[in-house]
Amino acid sequence: MNAVDTNILLYSADDNEPAKQAKAQALIDQLVASGSTVLFWQVLAETVNQLRQWKNRGELTDMEFDEHVQFFRNLFPLSVPSLVVLDHALDLAKRYSPSYWDSLILGACKDAGVTTLYTEDIGSSAVIDGIQLVNPLI
Repeated sequence: MNAVDTNILLYSADDNEPAKQAKAQALIDQLVASGSTVLFWQVLAETVNQLRQWKNRGELTDMEFDEHVQFFRNLFPLSVPSLVVLDHALDLAKRYSPSYWDSLILGACKDAGVTTLYTEDIGSSAVIDGIQLVNPLI
């Protein structure tokens, strides 16, 4: 099972980073075709928050904002966190010291059986509790 971090979704929509945008879009296409990817609630919420900031700065129109939100929310099956995600996150934060928010994503990975997390900012070429962190943007 696979998952993507917020930055992958955002780069796929970011015209200011064409090289990363192309890589993120290609990865998303590949993951959609594979049918074995989940979207975490936290990642969707973080993505919508950033898109809203872009809209508020005039970088997206209302229509573009709505289109991106609809696209991302329907991209992969949504995984909503349970209380055990918090337990996993606290344990992972203690043992590996990622940020609290990154720990929540890793805890969600652990809960959902994700073995590969595509991310730019948590780490690259590392394995944390059986979760391979892959930076597809390098």
